[in-house]
Amino acid sequence: MPATPHSTLMDPAPAADLAGSSERAAVLADGFDRAGAYVACLDPSLTIQQVNQEFERRFGGSSSELCGSRFCDLVHPSVQQPLMHQFARMLDGKRHRFSTEVIAVDQERTASTLPLNALAVRGGRTPDVAAILVVMNAAEEEAGDADVMAPRKKLLSEIDARILEGIAAGVSTIPLASRLYLSRQGVEYHVTGLLRKLKVPNRAALVSRAYSMGVLKVGTWPPKVVEDFIK
Repeated sequence: MPATPHSTLMDPAPAADLAGSSERAAVLADGFDRAGAYVACLDPSLTIQQVNQEFERRFGGSSSELCGSRFCDLVHPSVQQPLMHQFARMLDGKRHRFSTEVIAVDQERTASTLPLNALAVRGGRTPDVAAILVVMNAAEEEAGDADVMAPRKKLLSEIDARILEGIAAGVSTIPLASRLYLSRQGVEYHVTGLLRKLKVPNRAALVSRAYSMGVLKVGTWPPKVVEDFIK
């Protein structure tokens, strides 16, 4: 009988081989035991190595189909670059964990917003990241989708809308400032205002929240703010 992600993690030997130590194996096993969560284990190249059954159901594939694929291919293009930046900081040792929101996209191209928590798993012999545990809370997926149906309000000024579109397209601050004839400080000022207005902690969460609220059009590239939200 072929091994499943659950059976593999319950077997001490394979778990120890993957994690490199009993401590790391315990972290991974604890993550995969979480009920109501989509869980994946990534290697340092952000390739999926293991998933739980909830992850298989959510993303419409078997473990053998999903393992070996890039995790960032399962999120909307608009949030891939900010997410990769956060993973890069983790791999560089600048943070041990991070939390954000992502727009998950399954094989049917159905998109929904999910909270994502990532945890770096290291061994005792080396400070290098051996694996990354990614946990997305399934229970909060419906709440994110419900935001799409919220009544539209005139949330953004014209300049805020253009800045949000630039962030969603992955444009960095200096090119965005040049494009909009603003100073770098001017762009940062508007970004801070957008973070406060949408009640999110960082740019990746800002883009995810904007999509979940329907502020940014889904399926449009480059990203475009819905006119109804512009003052």
